[in-house]
This record gives sequence, structure tokens and C-alpha cells, in this order.
Amino acid sequence: MANIVILGSGGFGLSLAIMAENSGKHNVTVWSKFQSEIDEIRAHGEHIQKLPGVPVSEKIVMTSDISCVKGCDMVIFGIPSSFLRDVAKLAAPYIDEKMVVVNTGKGLEEGSLKLLSEVLSEEIKSDKIVVLSGPSHAEEVARCIPTAIVAASSNKEAAKYVQTELGTGTMRIYLNDDVVGCEMGGALKNIIALCAGICDGLGYGDNTKAALMTRGIHEIALLGAAAGAKRSTFTGLTGIGDLIVTCTSMHSRNRRAGILIGQGVSPDEAVKRVGTVEGYFCCKAAYNLSKRLGVEMPITEQLNEVLFNGGDIRKALGVLMNRPLVYEEV
Repeated sequence: MANIVILGSGGFGLSLAIMAENSGKHNVTVWSKFQSEIDEIRAHGEHIQKLPGVPVSEKIVMTSDISCVKGCDMVIFGIPSSFLRDVAKLAAPYIDEKMVVVNTGKGLEEGSLKLLSEVLSEEIKSDKIVVLSGPSHAEEVARCIPTAIVAASSNKEAAKYVQTELGTGTMRIYLNDDVVGCEMGGALKNIIALCAGICDGLGYGDNTKAALMTRGIHEIALLGAAAGAKRSTFTGLTGIGDLIVTCTSMHSRNRRAGILIGQGVSPDEAVKRVGTVEGYFCCKAAYNLSKRLGVEMPITEQLNEVLFNGGDIRKALGVLMNRPLVYEEV
């Protein structure tokens, strides 16, 4: 049996732990920085805040000791982008060259504007880093609702290992070698999902959301290609697939935060109410990256104005709707 350690006891990390343990193929350990969180999960037999109603088996080892990573076969980082580097530094002394290192977070590192796989590669000496991404809400993964995602890596053997070990009858995993494309799709769709939620909060309809999502994936693909991704990647699960689920589902924290903003709640307060909202943090990073790479991203630019410069939502929409008329490019 493979020994799998999952760093982070949030919704997605815990859902992977539940899925892996249910398969009967693995010994599973979940690490949390917060012993109080572990105690609460053990006391209730579930994570009341993240995955209410989903039992967490006693067979899943839970610990706040980072040395649990030592000697495992696969270590999975289920950590928000803003904390990934710190946790990677903690885990690095216990990670050896034989381990497969998986990242499930979606975002860009604020400040450096780096992909999360780049952050891991800077802190961990490994050539077996794999990105796991795609339309996969934790609430559904944990309940074994059929899901398809992607394991992306420049190391084909490492990606294949993830595909084999984590794939189940309800989790289909495809392989891809376009790490940049898969990560950019997963990170940038959160920006568009925030905008989709704002439109819902304003009471706009399906036409608006369809236009937003279509032009949104165009922006994502433009920035991704400028960063070295294949444009075709954005037509797949980690691109349009992840965009659809994040823009339309009430499981989506980004969409829920956007709804609050559209209803008049300040961006800061919306993030406080919802919790981790990666699109909020990613927006500024993506905007700065677009300026660095010379890519025009009008939706991202207007959201950046609303989130960080006190911009008016309806004025931002007016700017987008009154841009110069052009041929559609896809």
C-alpha cells in the first residue's frame, strides 16, 4: 500500500484523503498546522465547516507534526497560495528524491507572480512535481460524485503515478505535459468566477454570464500563451472545464464572494465572510503579470479597479461594454 501524506485539512485536501482511504489502496495521513482543527474533526467525525455531513474515517491519521512527511510515497500540498511557500519550507527537510510531490492549490504567488509549481520547485529539491487541477469541488469529490481532472507534469512517470494511485471509479485523471497552461487555467478562472458572482449579485442574467465566461477564457488563454502555455490547453478540463464549474456552482467560494460584492458588500468584507477566495488574491497578481507581459486583459483590469481601488461596479461594466468595437478573436 502506498503511503500518502496530505498537507492541509481544508476541503479539497480532506476530500482527497477521504477518497484515497475509501479506495483501500493507501495509508493516508493528513497534516494540519492547527491541532485545534484536528481535535474538532475527531470530536465530530467530520469537518463541520468545510465538508459537513461527510464522515472522516478513524483510519485516516491526523497530525500537526510536519515530520509525518518523512518516508511517504506521495506528498500532496492542499495549501492556499498565500501560505504555500511557508509550508513547503517546513516540509522540505523531510522530502526526498523518491517522493512524488503534488500541488492542488490554484493561484499565483503575490509579489513574485510565480506559478505555484515554481514556488514548490524553489523550496523542494524534486524533479517529480505534479499539478493536479480541473473542475473538482471538494464537496463532490468527498461524496464520490463522478469527476474528471488532470495530472500535469514535465515528468511523465510522476504524472502517471498520480493518475494510477489517485484515480478511482469516480475520479478519472487525464495526463498533460503543459504545466503552465494547466496552472494558469486553474488560477485565472477564479478571477472570472468572482466577476460571474458579481453579475449574479447585481441581478444580471444568463446572457451576461455567457459573455463574461467566453471573453474570460479568451483573456486567460492570451495571458497563458504569453507565459508559455499551449492555447489548446484552455479548451480542456483545466481551462473551460474549471471555468464552467467555478462560475456556476454555489460550492464556489469565488462566486459566493462575488455575489456579496454585487449586492453591495465591500470586497474586504466579502472575503472575510466567505473565507479563502483565491480570485481576490490572484486578480492583482494576474493584472501585474499582464502588464509585465504586455497582454491586454480588460475584465481583469476592471475587477482590479473594483477590488483594490474603490472602483464602482456598474462603471466598470460600462467601461467593458463601451470598448472599441472589433472583430471577435478566439
